Amino acid sequence: MNVRAEAGSIGGSVQTAGAGEEARLSPRQRLAALYQMTKPGITRHILVTTAAGFYMASPQGGFDLGLLLHMLLGTALASSGTLGLNQYCERDVDARMSRTASRPIPSGRVTPQLALWVSLALAVSGIAYQGFVVNWITALITLATLVSYIFIYTPLKRVTSLNTLVGAVPGALPILAGWTATGRPADLGGWLLFAIMFLWQIPHFLALAWLYREDYRAGGFVMLSATDPDGRRTSRQVVNYTAILLPVSLLPSAIGMAGAIYFVPALLLGLAFLIVGIMTLVRNDDAWSRRLFIVSVIYLPLLLLALVLGKLIPAVLAG
Repeated sequence: MNVRAEAGSIGGSVQTAGAGEEARLSPRQRLAALYQMTKPGITRHILVTTAAGFYMASPQGGFDLGLLLHMLLGTALASSGTLGLNQYCERDVDARMSRTASRPIPSGRVTPQLALWVSLALAVSGIAYQGFVVNWITALITLATLVSYIFIYTPLKRVTSLNTLVGAVPGALPILAGWTATGRPADLGGWLLFAIMFLWQIPHFLALAWLYREDYRAGGFVMLSATDPDGRRTSRQVVNYTAILLPVSLLPSAIGMAGAIYFVPALLLGLAFLIVGIMTLVRNDDAWSRRLFIVSVIYLPLLLLALVLGKLIPAVLAG
């Protein structure tokens, strides 16, 4: 299918050879395409990190399940809308990259206008729901996530490779929102969780960006991997951030958020992540970059699980 896209910012237009396909979809197929547009896999990841932040901020032995469910509903709506807006803004780029050309908008299964209004409705309803049902501090953090992701990170991807650092901010804010959803302020514990999420994202995304470097070049994104012919600078950054992440990830034990039950697995996970990062630098090939990406995907849920268990198990034993 020949796909042509123009103007990637909000308010622009896009033309695709498959635009007529949207009119031929059944209602069920159209809903499926809209669902795909919200990137449900990433939304699930955000819900997990939000829930982890909520649990870690909850009082020892006390856990408001109802409030958590309200928080997760608002987060799911806001996240889906934000990710949909991102696809709307980048529909021209998506059409030029083989990895993303089949997404709902460039493939013609969802019109840009429908994508824009559905995404806005989801995002606004999610933030408003958090504000009225959870609290407004949390809603403001979620709003900051949307603004920084759509209006700062997304355009910067076409301007500077520093976009990776900027993009790690909205990626780390949901766990802080989960923390404040309990009514606690954004104190040291919440910001420590934010720091762990922030640092984890850099090697995670650099590995992905290296594996798809040709696609990013075709799309016009200014990524470090696209201007790093031999991959050495990318790999050095991976090692730098995994090395910083290791001691930072151990700090929850130091400040009393989680004990030895967390410390040991966090140390082992951090060492494994760092070793794979070092091997990526030493071997400098796609195979090790792919291993690094896989390890990064495994690392985070295991670390969050260890964090939750590090708080839960002592509470159960004490009770």
